[in-house]
Amino acid sequence: MIKLRTYIYIDSLQPQLAEYLGTVSQGFLPVPGDACMWIEVSPGMAVHRLTDVALKATRVHLGQQVVERAFGSMVIHQRDQSDVIEAGHAVLRTLRAREDDRQKCRIAWNEVIRAMTPDHTVLINRQNRRGSMILPGQSMFILETEPAGYIVYAANEAEKAANITLIDVRAVGAFGRLTLSGRESDIDTAGQAAVSAVRALSGSERPSSSAH
Repeated sequence: MIKLRTYIYIDSLQPQLAEYLGTVSQGFLPVPGDACMWIEVSPGMAVHRLTDVALKATRVHLGQQVVERAFGSMVIHQRDQSDVIEAGHAVLRTLRAREDDRQKCRIAWNEVIRAMTPDHTVLINRQNRRGSMILPGQSMFILETEPAGYIVYAANEAEKAANITLIDVRAVGAFGRLTLSGRESDIDTAGQAAVSAVRALSGSERPSSSAH
């Protein structure tokens, strides 16, 4: 049975998130303004069938595909929003599922650290080399979600809401993790936007089981 864990549509990738996804993408690179969809299923191998369905349905490009034993995820994108939406609908039809059948997002951790010390920022910057750097004195917002894919939506909404710096977006695995930095007021605004966005998403408390 294939379980729909994450199904997220992003109407317009914000500049920092688009560039960040480009640093981890093994497929066609997204650009700012592209529409995007992140789909995650269990078991992981099932994502190959769903990727095939999406790519044959419209003109979408495959930005990334990660296949683990437990979870599989794919990212499709295209400038035309209708192409991305229809490709997603094709996947749902294959699963005999609705968007609301996705697993509901759970916030596992949510915190703001204010006035970061130099020792702390140096360590973070050495660990995360795909995004930007956090500077001493800035505030840091961290968020952890389950399933992991929802963290991409949170990052995009945070970037829309305030002038922040995107440090890290980890959307693969059991949990998704987001790290942002910036002025205290901007971090407060961005963090609130990220949390509100994922909390507002519909979904099932238990993962949906569908196609064989």
